[in-house]
Parts: sequence; structure tokens; C-alpha cells
Amino acid sequence: MTIQQQCAQDALNKSSSPRWYRVEGQGALRLDLHVGDSVCITSADSNQGCELLFIDAQGQPLDSYLAQNDLVKVCADKAEGALAQLDQQSDSALRLNELLLAWGIGEQALQQAFRFEAQALPDFEVTQEATLIVLCCGRDMQVADQSPVTELQVAHYTVAESSLPQPLASPRSEFRVPRCSATSYEVKAGEWIQIIDVEGKQCSDFIAFDAVALKEGREEPLDGVATRTLNGLTLPQPGLHSKFTDARQQTMLEVVQDTVGRHDSFLFACNSKYYEDSGYFGHINCTENFNRSLSRYDIAPRAGWPAINFFFNTSAGDCGTIGFQEPWSRAGDYVLLRASRDLICASSACPDDIDPANGWNPTDIHIRIYPATCEFPRSVGYRITPEEQSRMTKPTGFHGRTSALTKHFTEYRGYWVAAEYQNYGARAEYLACRERVAVIDLTPLRKFEVLGPDAETLLQYALTRNVCRMAIGEVVYSAVCHSTGGMIDDGTLFRLGQHAFRWICGDSYCGIWLRQLAKEKGLQVQVRESTDQIHNVAVQGPQSRNLLQQIIWNGEACTPVSELGWFRFMTGRLDGPDGIPVMISRTGYTGELGFEVWCHPAKAEQVWDRIWETGEPYGIAPLGFDALDMLRIEAGLIFAEHEFCTETNPYEAGIGFTVPLKTKTDDFVGREAIAAQNPASRKKLVGLIINSQEPVSHGDAVFNGRFPVGVITSSTYSPATKNQIALCRIEPQFSESGTALEVGQLDGQRKRIPVSVTSLPFYDPERTRVRS
Repeated sequence: MTIQQQCAQDALNKSSSPRWYRVEGQGALRLDLHVGDSVCITSADSNQGCELLFIDAQGQPLDSYLAQNDLVKVCADKAEGALAQLDQQSDSALRLNELLLAWGIGEQALQQAFRFEAQALPDFEVTQEATLIVLCCGRDMQVADQSPVTELQVAHYTVAESSLPQPLASPRSEFRVPRCSATSYEVKAGEWIQIIDVEGKQCSDFIAFDAVALKEGREEPLDGVATRTLNGLTLPQPGLHSKFTDARQQTMLEVVQDTVGRHDSFLFACNSKYYEDSGYFGHINCTENFNRSLSRYDIAPRAGWPAINFFFNTSAGDCGTIGFQEPWSRAGDYVLLRASRDLICASSACPDDIDPANGWNPTDIHIRIYPATCEFPRSVGYRITPEEQSRMTKPTGFHGRTSALTKHFTEYRGYWVAAEYQNYGARAEYLACRERVAVIDLTPLRKFEVLGPDAETLLQYALTRNVCRMAIGEVVYSAVCHSTGGMIDDGTLFRLGQHAFRWICGDSYCGIWLRQLAKEKGLQVQVRESTDQIHNVAVQGPQSRNLLQQIIWNGEACTPVSELGWFRFMTGRLDGPDGIPVMISRTGYTGELGFEVWCHPAKAEQVWDRIWETGEPYGIAPLGFDALDMLRIEAGLIFAEHEFCTETNPYEAGIGFTVPLKTKTDDFVGREAIAAQNPASRKKLVGLIINSQEPVSHGDAVFNGRFPVGVITSSTYSPATKNQIALCRIEPQFSESGTALEVGQLDGQRKRIPVSVTSLPFYDPERTRVRS
């Protein structure tokens, strides 16, 4: 059972459901406590302590609060983490200082905070009203250290009425849309609209008109057909478009933040016909509520309003049929929009109580309008586990440099990464990597510090590789499987010491999985996520070694970059013994000679600048994810949810070399299922040469005559082979190089594209370049 599940179970024994909060590492949380409330604080990895400060209505510390609320017996000592963090004068110190100043808390008040160790985090009943500041603080972690400040979860059981999330800034205005009603309102160009689901699972339909056009007697509303066409979608889709337009195809609104990720666009707001067809005559509905609300602007009533259906959880079947279930939204979830022009808007709190659209219980919607002078970052919500609060997309430490070179960003694993760069393009970026040197921001890789006397035992059991054979300073590539042999993730393991490892992968769930295995086995080991403390770029290409050896200093006992072996790493500094601490590994995802450079995010821009200026004589270029995809497919390297998933074992994913069944005699998760599989029956990952210029795509079926025998997992045009190429998982009988097959399109039978099977990798089959 996870920590969140345990607290959720505890909630069943309390008088009310908790409000959940996440306190990120080096962050803080402010809560108003009422008599009768209770608070439970837990550590995500069971190794993070906290500091608590209680203050009264005048902002003064309440020194006696610990004794009055029976917390003295678990309190460790006076707090030191927050003060140590503020003393650094780093980015984390500035962020914390700004937050505390906004709450009116100075350094003198912080000296009255108290520390609680991870093994004694507080769970207490509130007997006196106060404001609680939860501090999850500590110094920045340098790249060679393994002591990150990790997140806390706070469950607040409160007697207070439903509360809203803290405003994103100071609102210009805010108002409630009561359940089963609609409200119209005016927004100026550049202003921000935050639409909040107050209690969760409540849909809110939204429509908007050009305010200037209305004054001139014209109705110019949001237009579903224009919006979908410009976004390349033919049917209503779950999720939101980034921009919404009018019939002239001019932007009216932009979506800036979304904590839910599940909505619909331009289905009708509920109307009388829907209810009458269901047998509910005279049922109140959003359309009639809109008609009444908009009448003051002389907008003609309609029988049905095409609307953005916020929080409406729809799905579209393969044949286009629309279905829906309960919303994903929880109390406090929201969407943040920005108006591109003066608008007349209307929002509803949908009255539908005859189906799951509002979780069978219509509730309120809350609206906040922020002035145009505000600035909010673009972000979307995601969750690692179903029960946790939504997490929001972040910029990487290198974003200040990459955003100066491109506006083409995509969300990947909770971070914004460049898809391609202006004045370069994917083909030029690809060529720079193959011929010279290129640099790519790979910060979204997850980093976990695995420490303790049983660290090797845990990793030997959790990973498919033989961890016991690893030397200090070595890196191995491995898979992580569950009991069926299906892959949870792949990644690289760094051995930093006898009992100290760093696991670098793609999915944050790996940390939860490793901690779960450690608990099941009763192992003495810590698994702590350090992603927020270690950001990284890959420097790849034939000139990468020449570039880095000019700027990386190493101690006398450390291997220099010029001599660093393949899948080895070293620690050093930038430009000398007093420079920025960095870790350099000879790893990459391109099939070229290359390295990865790891540093603290506060120093990321300085590291980027130094790499860039040193690389200019070599013709350095930035590298986006579109070009990276070309490179990794040519190199035959696999990607999550393409070449592998939890139903694909490492052999079927093309990385059977990571499963040494003969030489690794120790048990590992998935071993029994993998060993029980007949090797001759396993599907194979092969390459396909596409004997046509017509594009093929991930998911296309590969046919032998009438029958499908494989599926394309990834495809691209290969400048190296001057062909379109693909990776394909195929039945073993058809995996021999030279086998002629066809890709089927238009239902697989109406169109065929000839292909031929080839071995992997397509580029540098002996891998001489990456080993050079």
C-alpha cells in the first residue's frame, strides 16, 4: 500500500475527507487551521523530514503550540533546513524567500520553527486556531551528492467549508457560478480567466463572443469547425486545443494551464431536447441558462449552444461515436485561459444529474479574472499515481537558453522540451550531430538515488542486468520488469560507491516501484528522487570529445574526459578546480560518439553557455526531439510506448542482451515469466526498409499477404540510408533479413506499401562510432 493509499484509508476513520497537498522539495505550504481539524504529514520516500511554523492572526509565532497540540514528544529540535536554504543565495533561496515574504514571514519568525524527522512526521488534532507553514527545505544538492530534498504530502481534514485553491495572483474580480446556473461576464484583451471546479467532477460549459463585434451588431462566437480544422482534428476530442478561434480563423482564446487534461470541445451544452429524449421534461439545462444570462447583451437565444465543455470526460470511438464517464477533475482543479481580444463570456455549472457527466451530483464553479499585467507559465497537469494531486509541467534549467532559440516546444514527462529550433530545423540538427557536434536538453530523464547496505541487493532483484558485476564508475543499461516479464521502463544505472547508485530512467513510477520492492523484501535502502536537483544535456557527435575535454577539469585521481570509456562516468568541474561541479558520462541516445553533462539546475545556463561558446568553432547546433527521433531510430534504440510497454518483455523490445539468464543466477522480477517463454516463439524487433516515399506510421500493421504479422513501432526518413525506415515488432517466422512484406493502410487491404526486413541498427551496424 502506498503512503497516499494509507492516508486515504485513514481518512475513512475521520469525520471528513482530506484535502490533499503536495509540498515539493525546497518548497513550502500555508494552511489555515481551525479547532477540530487534523493534519497528517507523510514523506513520499519515507526519508524526508519537515519543519513546522505556527503563527497567529497577527503573524507572530506561537511558541506554545507544540505543547498544546501534543507535538513536543515527536519534535526533533529547532528548524535549520529553511534557514540553510535561504543562506545559499541560490535560485531555490530566492523562490523560498519570495514565498515567505508574500506570507509576511521573516527570518526571525523562521527561527521559531521546529524540525520533525522523517521517522516522526506529525499527525495531530488542532485544538487552537492558527496558520501553519509546512517547510520542506534544505540546501541544494550538488551533482556528486546523493541527498536531495524530496516532496511531502499533507492531508488536511478540516471542519471548514469547501475552500478554493490559492489565487495564482491578485484577481481583478472573482465570482461563483452556483450549481445548475450560468453567468455571463466581460473580459478585456490580455486578461486571464481561471475556471475552477470547486468540489470536483463538475462540468462547466463555456462560450464567448467578440465584444467589439457585438457592439457593432454582429455575433462572432467561438467556432468549433474553424478551431478543429486549424488544429488538424475532425471530431471532438478529449483534451483541449491550445487555441480557440472564431469563424474567421482568428484566435479568441489560448489555453495556458490545465490541471486535468480531460475535457471536450464544441459538443452542445446540455439542452432541453437531451432531457426530453431521456424522459425528463422541463429539466433545467445549460442552454436555457445561457440564453437567460446572455439576454442582457441582446444575443439571440438558441436551442443548442456549441461550447467548450470543460471537465466533460468524453471519448470518441474508432467509428466516431461519443461516450462519456465521470469527470477526472477533483476539488480545486482548473483551466486557465487568456483572452486574445475583448470578450463577452458565459460559464455554466452544468445541472446534469441523470448520468455520470457531473458525478451524479451538480456543484458550483468558481471564476477568477486576473489582469493583463500578470504572467503565468504554460503548463499541463499529469499524475504518476491515480490518487495523487496533479503535477504541472515545468521548464528545465536550460529553458532560458533553449527558449531564446525556438518557440517550438512540446510537453514531455512533465517538462517543456524543444521539438526543433528556428533557423535550424530537424534535418540540419540531425546533420550537425552526425557530422559535427550537437547539444540537447534531456532533463526530463528521472534520477533516483539508491543508497544503503541493501542497495545492490534491491537493484539486483529489480533490474534485469547483473548489478553485482558493476564496478564503481561504471554505467549499465538495463530494463525494469514486473512479474509477467513486461517492461516498466528502461534506463541506465550509475555505480557511485559500494552501496551508492543512481538510476536514470524515463518514468517517475520507477521510484515507487523500487520502494515497493524494498518494502516487500525488508531491505535497508533509501530510494530518493533527485530529478529536480540534477538537470542534464547530451553533447553528441564526432567532435563531442574534443569540445568537452577543453572545458572539463578533473582531479588527479579521476579519469579525464579524453580517456573516458564507453558507459563510464566521471565527476569534475567546469574550467578548473573552483568551477561548477558536473558529472560527465559517456552515454547517449544517438548512435554517435557522445557524452551527457549533469549539473544542478541553478548552474544549467552557465553550463550551456560554456558548451556553446566552446563548440562554435566546431559548428555546434542545438538538437530538438524531432531530430533525436531520427537519430535514435537509425541507431535502433527503443522508446517507451513505441518499442516497449508493460506487455512487452525485453526480448520482444529488442534488448534481450539486458537479460543475462545464463550468467545471472540470482532471481529478478520477471525472470520466471521470461524464462518460461519459448525463445523460438518470441516476436522480434527488426528494421524495415520502406520501398516507397509514402509515409508509414507507428501502429501501422505489417502484412504477409492477407494476414498481419507485425506492427510498426517507430518510423522516420533516414538521411544516412536515404530511405524511409521503421522499427517493427514481428512474428519470428518473418524476421530474417531480406524478407519481403507489406505495410497495410486504408484498413490494411485497400493500400499496400512494399517493405523489406533488415537487421538493426540501420546506421553504423558495428557501433564503431559510438565506441570510438
